[in-house]
Amino acid sequence: MDPAALSKAWESHRRWVAAILLSYKPRWADLEDLLQEVALSLVRKGGEIRDPSALKPWLRTVAINAAHAAGRSGKARQRNLRLVRLSDEEPAGDHPPGDDARAQGQSLLALASELPDGYREPLLLKAVQGLSYRQIGEILGLPETTIETRIARGRKQLRDLATARLGHA
Repeated sequence: MDPAALSKAWESHRRWVAAILLSYKPRWADLEDLLQEVALSLVRKGGEIRDPSALKPWLRTVAINAAHAAGRSGKARQRNLRLVRLSDEEPAGDHPPGDDARAQGQSLLALASELPDGYREPLLLKAVQGLSYRQIGEILGLPETTIETRIARGRKQLRDLATARLGHA
């Protein structure tokens, strides 16, 4: 693919690549850094892709590999940092009103990372990126009905996890 086609492809696929990364990346990894890694891979090796229909599966694989690599490289660092310090926490009354909803959303996103790949990926593509069942099916190479089923099952599993861990659905 030529550079102009690669640039256009990145612009059209960046959003769902972000959703793939969100579903696989460790919580502490920065999404923008991972997106940049995928974009660099596209610039470096995208010219080798001859069949345009191979681009989506290739990008998905690169995104998953980048997220897994971030997880591997950060495990030792995470073990040593232990970021939670009571002295750094704000008193409960100092939080702006939207912080509770934001914290709940982050908790649910963290719980979603525990779902099996087959449920997590379509659920996040739908919930975070707002893609249609058809679009998700095209990205993952699955029938639309399979996507609907996986999202419904993923939602139920997430609801069960939230109830068990957080005490609410």
